[in-house]
Parts: sequence; structure tokens; C-alpha cells
Amino acid sequence: MSAVREKIEPVPIVFADDGLVPNNPMPFLVYKDAIVLDRNAPEASIEKLFAAHGWGAMWRNGVYDFLHYHATVHEVLGIARGHARVRFGGDKGKELEISAGDVAVLPAGTGHQCIAASDDFSVVGAYPPGPSMDLQRPTPENHAKALKTIPAVKLPPSDPVMGKDGPLTRLWKR
Repeated sequence: MSAVREKIEPVPIVFADDGLVPNNPMPFLVYKDAIVLDRNAPEASIEKLFAAHGWGAMWRNGVYDFLHYHATVHEVLGIARGHARVRFGGDKGKELEISAGDVAVLPAGTGHQCIAASDDFSVVGAYPPGPSMDLQRPTPENHAKALKTIPAVKLPPSDPVMGKDGPLTRLWKR
């Protein structure tokens, strides 16, 4: 299993609603170099970590190259291999370099889009217990619906990296 680095704190970023991408008043969280990965099975080590903290419905892939968000569920992205430049928060958001060992936690409504990635870029995604993932593109109609569904998304019972006493449980409040 992967090991979490000691005393790691996420960088919280709040993205404003831009009229098409709702984002969320709760902060997007980035844990830089948070996980010491198993070199032989980095994806499996991230999956074990997320599962140990109650985050499931996992998948392995990358990040879509088109702007999208999820209006019914929060999402965690664990970077298993390679690196990428991803824009979070929509067109008016922020581009971040993410690489193996990093973890990004997106509250429901947070826009994201891969701008560029290394050939070996690999992500493990997961969700807390609750509704299944939905995929929304930034349109006025989707935005209007999302403003109703996002406030109803339950807070996760634990931080996907640090567990029940992790920073997410302190930083995400309604």
C-alpha cells in the first residue's frame, strides 16, 4: 500500500461561479507530493488508500481534454504516473501542474480540463458514497440545474488521503 507523507496539508483554492461552471464555495484541495507510490503498482496503491478511507466507484484513465464538472458528486484524482497541466475552476480558473504522488479533491461543481499531459499520465479517480458520477458540460441549462443539485451533495465522511480526521473534514463546511 502507498504511504502518505507525514504532516501533509492540502492547498485550498476557492473558484468563483463563472456563469457556466458553478464551482463550489467549498475549496478545491491539492495535496502536492502527498503519496509515496509503490513503483510496481502505483494505481493499485492509490486505490487501496482511497478505499481505506471510504472512497469508491474507482476508475483508471486520465482527465478529459474538454471542460466538464460533476453536479451530483465530489471527486478525487490521484496521480499515479506522469504529469499534466490541468485547468481547474473553468475557463477563469487556474492551470496547475500535477504529477505522480499528487492528489486533487474536487467538490461537486468544480470545472476541470486537461490542457497537456505526458504520454504515461495515469489517474485513479474515486467518489465518496452516494449518487453515481454525472458529467456536465458548461451550458446555461446545465449551470441552472447544477445550482440546485450541488448544495444537496452530502459532505464526504472522510478525507480520501488522510481519513476521518483529515483536512477535508475541517475545510469543507456548509
